[in-house]
Amino acid sequence: MNPSIEKIKKYCESLTEYKRFHTREVQIGDVPLGGKNPIRIQSMTTTDTMNTKATVEQCIRIIEAGADYVRIAAPSINEAKNLENIKKELRARGYNTPLIADIHFTPNAAEVAARIVEKVRINPGNFVDKKKFELKEYSDSEYLQELDRARQKLIPLIKICKEYGTAIRIGANHGSLSDRIMSRYGDTPLGMVESAMEFIRICEEYDFHNIVVSMKASNPQVMIQAYRLLVNKMLQENMNYPLHLGVTEAGDGEDGRIKSAVGIGALLLDGLGDTIRISLTEDPEFEIAPAKKLEHKIESIKNSNSFYLPNIEISPIDPFNYSRRKTNSISILGGDKVPKVFVDFSNCEDLNYNLLKQIGYDYDIACDKWKISDQAADFILLGNKKENLELPLNLKKIIDYNFWISLEDKSDYFPFFKNFEEYKKAQAKSFVANFIEIKDNEYFSLNKEELKPLNNVILIFSSNNTRKAIILRRIFFDLIENNITLPAVIKFNYKDNDCESFIMNSSADAGLLFSDGFGDGIWLENPKIELTNVIKTSFGILQATRTRISKTEYIACPSCGRTLFDLQEVTQKIRKRTEHLKGVKIAIMGCIVNGPGEMADADYGYVGSGPGKITLYKGKNIVRKNVDENRAVDELIELIKEDNRWFEKEN
Repeated sequence: MNPSIEKIKKYCESLTEYKRFHTREVQIGDVPLGGKNPIRIQSMTTTDTMNTKATVEQCIRIIEAGADYVRIAAPSINEAKNLENIKKELRARGYNTPLIADIHFTPNAAEVAARIVEKVRINPGNFVDKKKFELKEYSDSEYLQELDRARQKLIPLIKICKEYGTAIRIGANHGSLSDRIMSRYGDTPLGMVESAMEFIRICEEYDFHNIVVSMKASNPQVMIQAYRLLVNKMLQENMNYPLHLGVTEAGDGEDGRIKSAVGIGALLLDGLGDTIRISLTEDPEFEIAPAKKLEHKIESIKNSNSFYLPNIEISPIDPFNYSRRKTNSISILGGDKVPKVFVDFSNCEDLNYNLLKQIGYDYDIACDKWKISDQAADFILLGNKKENLELPLNLKKIIDYNFWISLEDKSDYFPFFKNFEEYKKAQAKSFVANFIEIKDNEYFSLNKEELKPLNNVILIFSSNNTRKAIILRRIFFDLIENNITLPAVIKFNYKDNDCESFIMNSSADAGLLFSDGFGDGIWLENPKIELTNVIKTSFGILQATRTRISKTEYIACPSCGRTLFDLQEVTQKIRKRTEHLKGVKIAIMGCIVNGPGEMADADYGYVGSGPGKITLYKGKNIVRKNVDENRAVDELIELIKEDNRWFEKEN
């Protein structure tokens, strides 16, 4: 093993076992973070911070839902000062949960808040630097001068935090990197890491270590890469500060939960993360339950290392940059084709139109035609029978090998082999595609040399294990090391009783794999969950990992005390009118803090700019200022029409 390579790629304690990355303990009031403490959960108020009563009541709802910390926006000195009233009222009512002040743009407000609350969150991208989206080349001396200016602004806060025992979260956001950082590192995970590391180094210069770090992005893939790179950089500089995990502007409903679980869950599975917040465009207390489900998932795998996996010290892929695993192109799967979605109907006695509607195929009897949604399954397993009604042509049919071999006309079907031995003993095989299921506990006993020369074979890796994502990742590593380029489908089975648990668990597991470029297909099963939700979750995971776009994407901030309109109501209004625009990304931001920077990944932006006023963006560019809120959604749609990206929704 080359130690230098290991150092370059290392970002977690183990790639084959669950081992939590050991971080230093940071004291936040009476609830310490990091070290051997449990994963902490937090949320953020959405009320006006100057409204003491409303903020206190919302804090209580968040606390009683199970939060360990509560964050409150303090956009100016007045809000920062009012944190004292909020804290006094909470303490008087018997709630001692640590409070966190959320600061942007205003170092003086941070200095006030640091004397009151237990932690202050600052964003290096806008704590000192004013983001103007200007492209400027900085010489080394100019860069250091700007960094020294940041140092001078940060020093007073450090001194106050040392005096009062207040912690600091240094929270870098993908969309709000300073022009200085952008000029040198670009809009990249490395830029996010360096933005935070600069502030960490300044803190260490003054012997301040009560630090928590975050790398948040609305794109889970970017977020995962940034946290991994942060840990790698910290290890190189002998640091181990606790990590706050979050996908910013995740949105609402199932999309927000899937997106959050993909990013947060993938990191937690590798032992990274000391506190988590799921940012939903919903009432903040609703963020706690899905966060607890992820926490429970990690607890369940801590003692499930009994499944032996061959150890691997160095990842065969670059964990800091996305690259899809190279595979053969077979039929409509593999190669550069988008991952496909599979569904199992082998236990259904008869197919019917209602079942097919649940997987995206709606038959119009009057017109005698199929309406196929953008989220329609691609492959269906029929088992040991043929279909009893005519299926749409683009729904590919798989049947058990023993039944397939008995058919005279096999042209419309692909054979399914229950294991590799059945495939090897088969009398005949398809000239187009053969599907072989390989259970996780079977793979490492296979002779890999027998897999290498195969053609027209698609592997289906299935697992019911608690550590299913880690096990399958090790299998994919092995495929790469053995230069096996057969396409592979990821098949996971779950037994969750409620849909939210299924969403969080499957998104974390599959998210880890697809975010690293593994998987040519996804096959999720849960007999206790409606099939419609299973299919929607499958497509949602592919969308969140940016491996297959099948719907409109909404980058919606979760609201806070700075928000200038009702985010939940407006998000639903925009969604209702635009949800048919496949591939369009719309950012809905409550204020300028979560405005042009935070929506860096969006095509269009709807940003609160004042009471009753909206500013509309294309990318990061303002195109219409101070639009009346009553007309803003119509004008947003006009912008989309101007770009020829609009089409009318089908009835």
